[in-house]
Amino acid sequence: MKHHSLLWTLAGMGLIVAPLAQAQSSESCQRVHFAEVGWTDIQATTALVSVVLEELGYEATSDTVSVPVAYAGMTNGDFDVFLGNWMPSMQSISDPYIEKGQVDRPRANLEGAKYTLAVPQYVIDAGVTSVADLDAHADQFGHNLFGIEAGNDGNMIIQQMIDDDAFGLGDWTLVDSSEAGMLAEVRARSRNDEWMVFLGWAPHPMNTNFDIGYLSGADDYFGPDFGGATVYTNTRAGYVDECGNVGQLLENLVFTLDMENEVMGSIMDDGEDAKAAARDWLQAHPETLDAWLEGVQTADGEPGLAAVKAGLGV
Repeated sequence: MKHHSLLWTLAGMGLIVAPLAQAQSSESCQRVHFAEVGWTDIQATTALVSVVLEELGYEATSDTVSVPVAYAGMTNGDFDVFLGNWMPSMQSISDPYIEKGQVDRPRANLEGAKYTLAVPQYVIDAGVTSVADLDAHADQFGHNLFGIEAGNDGNMIIQQMIDDDAFGLGDWTLVDSSEAGMLAEVRARSRNDEWMVFLGWAPHPMNTNFDIGYLSGADDYFGPDFGGATVYTNTRAGYVDECGNVGQLLENLVFTLDMENEVMGSIMDDGEDAKAAARDWLQAHPETLDAWLEGVQTADGEPGLAAVKAGLGV
């Protein structure tokens, strides 16, 4: 009886319990914290989503960390979203978190990516077309395989190849670097037709900025079709349900190779700030927002698509 009286009292005061709970949830979801991992493609996609979230009235922040730290951070609540779960190469890192229910994988956000070992085209032209051809030219390559940041899944795969003495690579060395450092090395060596083997992937401006080719034969390590990859959105466990409006946006998000290449080109080739590049791209392609914002509202409950288009001036 007391319970019923309390409900009537709250109703008479214009207070409704469910919206109070929703308001508290909405307040906790107001800030969306992304994990980035130092790759320009994830910088580009994170920037695109951040621009949209900010126009919806949310605060979007990001920190650049290693892949293992990104997953640990989603597990302990330091990060809400990671847009760069490359599969299958990242399987050994991401799947244990997914299987334990510590991280969720709502959907694929990019199809048709690839990720494997690459060389300058003049190396391909000289007859090195497969990973099985590398060791016969070990001296020309300096016995080095160039990766990106330590802890990255691609580096781990290369190190596994070395540890397995696959293709005679047991006496080769993995050179840890970074995306920028590795590509600077590609640029410097390409000027003099020096040989180099490195991690390559698409989408990425490296595919147009350099004349490169991908090596066959590493299917057992990087997967078939030259490391053919699908990229997934990951979140901390329960995030899509807890933050339903942002969750709807994340469930709608699909990127394309051309989209990412164009935004990455603005960042890498033109030196544009990531969010500025993302904003420019969205202003030039406002039709993308129609699908992304289906069923999405602003942070204060207004129609999301109209608000974002108005904010972008499109």
